[in-house]
Amino acid sequence: MAATLTDVAKRAEVALSTASRAFSDPGRLGPGTLRKVLSAAQELGYAPPAARPAATEADGATVAVVVPDIAHPLFGVFVKAAQAAGRGRRTTVVLADTDFRPEREREVIAQLRDRADGLLLCTPWLETDELLELCGATPVVLVNREAPGTACVLTDTADGLRQACEHLAALGHRRLAYVQGERRSRLNRERVEQARTAAKDADLELLPLGWQAQTFEGGKAAAAGVLATGATAVLTHNDPMALGVVEGARALGARVPEDLSVVGVDGIPFAELARPALTTVAVPMREAGGAALDLLELALGAASATPRTVTLPTQLVVRDTTGPAPRG
Repeated sequence: MAATLTDVAKRAEVALSTASRAFSDPGRLGPGTLRKVLSAAQELGYAPPAARPAATEADGATVAVVVPDIAHPLFGVFVKAAQAAGRGRRTTVVLADTDFRPEREREVIAQLRDRADGLLLCTPWLETDELLELCGATPVVLVNREAPGTACVLTDTADGLRQACEHLAALGHRRLAYVQGERRSRLNRERVEQARTAAKDADLELLPLGWQAQTFEGGKAAAAGVLATGATAVLTHNDPMALGVVEGARALGARVPEDLSVVGVDGIPFAELARPALTTVAVPMREAGGAALDLLELALGAASATPRTVTLPTQLVVRDTTGPAPRG
């Protein structure tokens, strides 16, 4: 098997982003570090991919979309929207799935940077500075993270959580559990803080639980902890986890929403089909996919274009998993 840039970084005992710079921007490295990386590459027989000639416009370009899990319905919606937007411009949209692994994020971005004309990054793990270093000079649009001087598409989840907390407070709830996503997820940390602010503003006591896998099974595993808090309502990091909490709570004898109200975040199609249908903060990922490709087109068409940030609104969709707080 051919050596990868990750293999080189490990042999040289440097970060993947440092190994990447040795081939894309060697002037930024000290002589000793550069020698270590190049020596490791020579020992392993690593050959960096030939850089593509840069596209001058989105028409006819190749754009790589990097997502953490294509099996999650929301990322599927985003990718299909980006592909649909690209079709009319003869832009080829290719997909890379990082399987919720930070090391895979590093590998994929380092590999695609020189093979694609532009990158759309929906990546939850790596810190923003490292992401941008890995991208090098390749035009990039960040999704649901903000960075000065970089084009970004944001969804206003903070306002959606505000809507959810106000809805629950109006129904008489006073104690609100929060089921977190995975510990390493930057997006999870952001949402916890947004939930704290929204709960405080709605005069709700927020009870954050421990980290869980961002899946149906993760939510189901958290259900016992949710009930143990005595909270009458629960917010979860995403919709699959919310559906898991509903199933887990029912298995333990709790009724939804009579004993426990449940709210997710995402607005996945399955939320409406579940029984009971899930109340959720709908995140407009279809619109985000089109907006991200529009921003990348601007970056490809004019190197001097000022990077823009597009913020899209979210909306609480009230269904059957929320109801009045139980008396007593």
